Amino acid sequence: MCDVAFNTVLKLWPEIGKACTQYQDNVFRNLHCRRIQCDEIWSFCYAKEMNVPEEMRSRFGYGDVWTWVAIDADTKLVPSWLVGRRDAGYAFQFMSDLAARLANRVQLTTDGHKSYLTAVEDVFGTEVDYSMLVKIYGTELEANEVRYSPPKCLGARKQDIIGNPDAKHVSTSYVERQARTSEFDHAHEHEAIHKIDQWFLKEDRESRLFAGPSLYPL
Repeated sequence: MCDVAFNTVLKLWPEIGKACTQYQDNVFRNLHCRRIQCDEIWSFCYAKEMNVPEEMRSRFGYGDVWTWVAIDADTKLVPSWLVGRRDAGYAFQFMSDLAARLANRVQLTTDGHKSYLTAVEDVFGTEVDYSMLVKIYGTELEANEVRYSPPKCLGARKQDIIGNPDAKHVSTSYVERQARTSEFDHAHEHEAIHKIDQWFLKEDRESRLFAGPSLYPL
């Protein structure tokens, strides 16, 4: 969209987000996926969590915002996503939406986030082959040290949770690459991010997924 005012584009984005959401909700049903990988993408709205004023911390849309993403390892289709907090309630909602779109039993891999344990069992029961890929990180920082990047990953441990997952396909590589690509694409858009965040507080959260920084899995 060339030669168009920035605010004009912002006004169009909510409509695009709603249209994409409605299309996905209607069409992504009865999917014959075989292997699903899940992850959560971090971003923030208004300010980072530690900088959010005390009176705003209990309100969604201020501070940390997470996009829960499921990706088909074979087709790279994203059958389900959810924007919200990184807690057990959103984990259950995310897994419920994913399960409702699948036509058959799948092999599911997530990271070691504990909220998945109860959510997957409550939603799928025994009708899933589920493993966690738990990352093993290096030693934490000593007192008074500051880190500006994540600790070094030393390896990962595969942990079978439900069913009989194939160890060859216990992986989160595709969904993690998708997350890193999204973050890289928007690394230099800080000025636009601020305007988008202000708009997001007034609009439906599904629009954030397709327009906001780091949060568009499709």
